[in-house]
Amino acid sequence: MAATHLHHVFDYTDVDRAFWREHLEGWLPRRIIDAHAHICDPALRLEEPTEEMRRSYWVCEVSEPQSAESLARCYETVFPGRETSLLCFGYPELSYDIEKSNAYVSRQCAERGWHGLAVCRPQWTAKEAERVLDMPGIIGFKPYYAMTGKSEATRDGFLESSIYDFLPRHQLEVLNARGAWVTLHVPRADRLGHPENIREIKEIRRRYPDIVLVIAHLGRSYTEPHAREAIPQLAEDKGLYWDNCAVLNPAVHRIAFETIGPDNILYGTDNPVFYLRGRRQWNGRTYINRTSYPFHFNKEREAPEIEAKYTLYMYEALKAIKDVSAELGLSRKQIEGIFQDNALGLIERVLGRKK
Repeated sequence: MAATHLHHVFDYTDVDRAFWREHLEGWLPRRIIDAHAHICDPALRLEEPTEEMRRSYWVCEVSEPQSAESLARCYETVFPGRETSLLCFGYPELSYDIEKSNAYVSRQCAERGWHGLAVCRPQWTAKEAERVLDMPGIIGFKPYYAMTGKSEATRDGFLESSIYDFLPRHQLEVLNARGAWVTLHVPRADRLGHPENIREIKEIRRRYPDIVLVIAHLGRSYTEPHAREAIPQLAEDKGLYWDNCAVLNPAVHRIAFETIGPDNILYGTDNPVFYLRGRRQWNGRTYINRTSYPFHFNKEREAPEIEAKYTLYMYEALKAIKDVSAELGLSRKQIEGIFQDNALGLIERVLGRKK
């Protein structure tokens, strides 16, 4: 069968169809909420990334803006026979028109029955934060350290920020009063395990307990050492939630299921990023992304016969979740919770406060 174009340079091929039939078709729940996906009208990108920026970090090469229409079409392809919904947001970068991007997310979510988070500027006053939270379809904020300031060379110029630098306390007060949702991408090169991240998250949970706080990417724990040193420090807080977006490592999923528990974990993709084809390999606290496309970061290619078997990263992540779920004996109810019910319960909680 001919390849189906997905997005950017990525297609859906017979390899993916076969992988779906063998590993996912009979296991994946019929209803799915992707709790971490990006949408934006591509026309709202004000500046293309510089060549230096593209070379600085692999995501800068693969994260081309995707419209809601395109994402919906792609999900009909990658999730055949499934009913899908989204918790989505724009691209948290100052190279986008943030206000128009948030309006786009609001409009698309209201029209499609999805739910959205607004990319927030740390400069917003409390009144401005309240105005954005009143937008149709918006149930919370997506803060990000890159919103603190701009760099032409790297998206990580403000990586060492405090959480409060890009999610200030006066906005947290508004979010807490509204019982709103926050999906938090933790800063700092040491990821979630940095002592200040742990301290600040515990403080936010203590001072603003009515916020639905979701730690993105399992705290950026993409390797087993990062997961082991960080996740257990917060795992006992059953009012704290986590998405497993962009996590490929089975060992990390195992740690999350064993320490956090499946009831506090939400499924996410980070799409369009995880349409990437290939596989990830780990070495201690680092990882290598293998892919068949000649991106700048793809310096260590594998043999053509290996690359020919590559499938989508999102499928590799799903298989990792499936395999660990089987090893740990997760129930069907727990699996359905990860893929829909956990997120749905939190969305309903926020909507109940928004009325």
